[in-house]
Amino acid sequence: MKKALWRLFCRSSFSRRFWLILVIICVIWSAALVNVTLIFNDRPEKESEVLKMEIIRLSEEYVKALANENGNMVDGPYAGRFTAYDLKKTMAVLLESMLERLHRLENFINVVTNGTMLNNTQNISSKDKQASFILAKDLIMGIKEECILTEEDIKMYPNCRSKMYWMSKMWKSDNCYASYGVDGSDCSFIMYLSEVEGFCPKKAWSGSKQLKLKDGGPVNNANINVSLSSLMQLLIDPNERQGYAWIRMRITRMWSRWSAAATRLSKHDYMANRSKKKILVHLGLLSKQSGWKFAENQFKGGPLGELVQWSDLISTLYLLGHDLTITSEVEQLVEILSHLPAAKSPCQSRKELPVHIIYTDIVGLTQFKKRVKGGYGKFSCLFRILDSFGTEPAFNHRNFAKQNKILTSWGGQDLLPRQFFTMFPHSPDNSFMGFVVEQHLNNTDVQSTKRKQQAVVYGKNDYMWKGKEKYLNVIKDFVEIHGTVAGDKHENVPKYVINHGILNGADLHKLLSESKIFIGLGFPFEGPAPLEAIANGAVYINPKFIPPLNNKNSPFFKGKPTQRQLTSQHPYAEEFIGEPHVYTVSIDDLDEVKKTVQKILNKDEFKPYLPYEYTEEGMLQRMNAYIQHQDFCLFDAKISKWPPLDAITTILGPAGKSCRDTCSEKNLICEPNHFLELNNQEAIEKQNLKCSNMIKSSNIYYPAYNIKTKQCITQADNLLLSCVGSNEQLQRLCPCRSYIKGQIALCIGCER
Repeated sequence: MKKALWRLFCRSSFSRRFWLILVIICVIWSAALVNVTLIFNDRPEKESEVLKMEIIRLSEEYVKALANENGNMVDGPYAGRFTAYDLKKTMAVLLESMLERLHRLENFINVVTNGTMLNNTQNISSKDKQASFILAKDLIMGIKEECILTEEDIKMYPNCRSKMYWMSKMWKSDNCYASYGVDGSDCSFIMYLSEVEGFCPKKAWSGSKQLKLKDGGPVNNANINVSLSSLMQLLIDPNERQGYAWIRMRITRMWSRWSAAATRLSKHDYMANRSKKKILVHLGLLSKQSGWKFAENQFKGGPLGELVQWSDLISTLYLLGHDLTITSEVEQLVEILSHLPAAKSPCQSRKELPVHIIYTDIVGLTQFKKRVKGGYGKFSCLFRILDSFGTEPAFNHRNFAKQNKILTSWGGQDLLPRQFFTMFPHSPDNSFMGFVVEQHLNNTDVQSTKRKQQAVVYGKNDYMWKGKEKYLNVIKDFVEIHGTVAGDKHENVPKYVINHGILNGADLHKLLSESKIFIGLGFPFEGPAPLEAIANGAVYINPKFIPPLNNKNSPFFKGKPTQRQLTSQHPYAEEFIGEPHVYTVSIDDLDEVKKTVQKILNKDEFKPYLPYEYTEEGMLQRMNAYIQHQDFCLFDAKISKWPPLDAITTILGPAGKSCRDTCSEKNLICEPNHFLELNNQEAIEKQNLKCSNMIKSSNIYYPAYNIKTKQCITQADNLLLSCVGSNEQLQRLCPCRSYIKGQIALCIGCER
C-alpha cells in the first residue's frame, strides 16, 4: 500500500497532488476510524463521529497550509517550479507516520480478535526491503530520486537514449506528456518511456525496482464459442454491399468442421485459463476506398485467396472465445475511432485503448494512419497485418529502404517484422498465419472414389493459359483434361479441354477426387487450390521457375516488399510436401513433363494428404499460441520468453548463407525473436572465434563474423534483425529452433 501511494504521488502534477493528498488522508483515516468503530462498538456513536470529523478537518487545514506555502516556489535539489519537492518531503513524513500508526492499530486489532501479536516486519520479504522506494528521511536529507541508465540498460534497450533525446526537445509539444508526470527532468523521461512507451528499462525513482503497469479490472477467460448465429450477426454489412457475402458462405459451409475441431482442441490443458482479448478486425481490402473491388468481384472469378484467409481468421478468433468487432468501411472505422480520445493524443499509452489486438491489411493500416495521425504510435504495436507474400525487414524499415532505394508503397511501415502475417511460411521474419484447406469429403470417401484417367487444370482465367498449349498437349495424350475457367471468352484454352466454369466447393472437390492430376500453369502464385487438390488425392504438377522469379525479373513482384526467390509456382508444396504428392518440373522441358506424367499414372494409390497446419484444428492451435504469447508492445526484451530458450540452438552459418538457409539445412527454423541474445561479442566468440575488433552496423546481415577482416559485427538497429540476407564475407550467427512436424510455426511445447 505504501509503495502504491508513493508511486502515485510522485507521478502526479502539483494540482493533482494537492487533491490526491487530501483524498489519501481522508481515505486512510476514515478507513482506520471505521475499523476501530466496528471493534469498539460499545463506544457512543456520537463521540466517534465527532472525533472522525475533527481529524479530517485538521488534516484539510494542514494540507491547504502546505499547498499555499509550497505552490509557487523554486524548491529542493531539482530547482524547478511546481515540483513541490519540500511538500513531497513533508507528505512523506506524514504518510510514513500515518502508515506506522495503522500498523500498530492492526496489531492491536489482532490481539483483540485473535489473541496474537504480529510483528510489523513479519510479512515484508527481504526482497521487498531491498527494493523499497526513497524514504521520508532520505528526502529530508536532500537525496534525489535517481534514474541512471547503466551500460547494461543501454544494451538491453538500445532505443532508450534516442527516445530520451527526443523527449528532451519535444516533451512540451503536447500537454499529454505532463499529464503522465513528465516535467523536463531525465527521471520523468525515463519513467514515461519505460512505463508508458516501453523504450527504457522499467525503474523505480530510486532505480532499485522495476515497475509494471497493469491493466485495470479483472482478467476474463476466453471460452470456446461454437454459436454460428452470433457470429453471423457480426458479419452483417451495414451498407448492404454484400461485402461479407462470400465470407459468410464459406464460414457457414465449414462450420461443422470448425466447431468439431474447436471442441477437440478444448480438451487440451493449454486451452484452459486463456485471457480473453478485445479484438478489432478491419478488412481494408473490402472498403470502397481501396479501389480493388473485392466485394464486387467475389462471385465473378475475382481473387479469393485473401478472402479465404480473412474468413478463416474470423472463424478462428470467434471460436477461441475472443470479443470481436468487425469493420470493412472507413466510415465504420472513423465511428469507432471517434470514441477513443486517446487516439488523438501523441502520448503512446495503451491503457485507455478498448482493444488488445487489431487485425487488418496494408489498405486498412493506411486508413488507420490517416484517421489517427498523431496518436498512431500507441496503436502500432497492436497491429497484425494480413500480408499474402510477406514483408522483409529491409523493406519494412523506412529509412533503410529509402537509403537503399527499395522503398515501395507496400513497405516502409516500421513495424516489427513479426507483425506481418502470411498465407504461407515464406520467411521466418514474419508470422505464418495460414488458412484452412476446405474439405468436403473425408479421407475414406476420397480413397473409395474411383479415379478416372483425367486431370484438372489450375487456371480459372483465360489469360493464365496463354502460351501453355505445347505443355498441355503432352499431358492430353495420357489423360482427359478438365478446366474451371470463368467467363465466355476462352481464346487461350485448347478446344479439347472440358470446361466446367466456376464450380462451387463441393462440385470442385468431387471433380478433384475423381482426377489423378492437378496441372499447374505457373500462375497464380502460392494459392490454396494445390493444397485442396492434394487433400483430395490428386497429384500436383508444380511448374519450376528457371531462373527463380523475384522483384527484379517479374512484373508481378515488382513493388512487393520482399526479395524472395520463387523457385516454383508453389514453393510450400515443393519444400514441405514434395513427392509423391507434388512433382516440381520445368514445364518447358517437354520430355521431363512426359516422364513425370507417366510416373504419376503408374502409381497404385492416390492417397489424400493435408499438413496439420492447414486443418481447422491446426490453425486454431497456432493462432491461440500467437494470441496468448505474442506481445509486440514489449520493446527490446533481452531474452524472449516465447518461443522458450530451450527450443533454440545457436548455429554459426557458413559464409554467404542466410540464417533461413543455415537453420533449414539442420532441419530447424530461424527464430528472429532470439536474435537479441546473440547480438554481442561474447555470443560470437563462443563459436570458437576471436574478434580482431568489435563494430556495430545497420544492415540485415548482423550479428555476424567477417572472415576477411576477422571483425565481429553486431546489429545497431533492432528492426533490421533478419533471418534473410547473406554476404559472401560474413558468417551469420543464427538462432534456430525446433518445430512440430506439420506445424512449423510452433516449436515443440510452444503450443502451451
